[in-house]
Amino acid sequence: MDSSVCTALGHKALGKQLRTVFIDNAIMREGEPQRVVSAFKKLGIPVQLVDARKAFLGALKGVTDPEQKRQAITDTFYKKVFGKLVRQTGARFLIHGTILTDIEETIAGIKRQHNILAQLGIDVQKAYGYQVLEPLKTLRKDGVRRVAAALGCPPQSPTASRSPARPGRAIVGEVTEAKLATVRAATAIVEEELQARGVPVLRVLLTDYATGIRHNRREFGQIIVVRCIESVDARTATATRLAWPKLETLCRRIVNEIPNVNRCLYDLTPKPPATVEYV
Repeated sequence: MDSSVCTALGHKALGKQLRTVFIDNAIMREGEPQRVVSAFKKLGIPVQLVDARKAFLGALKGVTDPEQKRQAITDTFYKKVFGKLVRQTGARFLIHGTILTDIEETIAGIKRQHNILAQLGIDVQKAYGYQVLEPLKTLRKDGVRRVAAALGCPPQSPTASRSPARPGRAIVGEVTEAKLATVRAATAIVEEELQARGVPVLRVLLTDYATGIRHNRREFGQIIVVRCIESVDARTATATRLAWPKLETLCRRIVNEIPNVNRCLYDLTPKPPATVEYV
């Protein structure tokens, strides 16, 4: 949502001087990049879709530590992918969707947000060859939603979504194409079942495996965690109280429709002590 609001602000302020790109980093829902481009087109904002899946998956290969994964994503985005676009276009500024919570959690050492640079003492101009503008850095999620409303963004637009973009999918351990396929399948099921509720949802694939039974045979299967939260400003969050029949439906579909998954868990942990994300 934060980057989408920045895009709407930039378009309103700069018009054709703004060049908007959507970078497909491979960690997306099925068809999500195309849907985002289409949604912005309806708002009158042209978006270039950049396929950077190979670059990101290559950078994440063999990396299991959460902070190292965040650093790999940061380096790939700013140095390789966006840096190349800057050189090609001559752009001098990147409009960034940084919000206050991102800064606070990074500075406190809770978890490194990939979009925190200058606040960590990084000279962005020297390191990457361009400057970063952060129009939302004094706001929290509720403030960003108010900006979206003030811009006249319709409820169905990407700027008005209450679902967190980055935490939407999470893989504990190494990120692989096979694991991404499993999480995408779980994502499709969860969003289909919970679409009407409009609550932020996180699908997590754990590194642990569990013994199960399928077709009267032992199965050592994967574990999917579903996390639905209620939050105003992203500083605190509580688990959404889903109806038991809905939880049973989610569990049944996930373990029956996704190969090699034989456990489905629902996370009730509030923030704090948990963060919204797992990694």
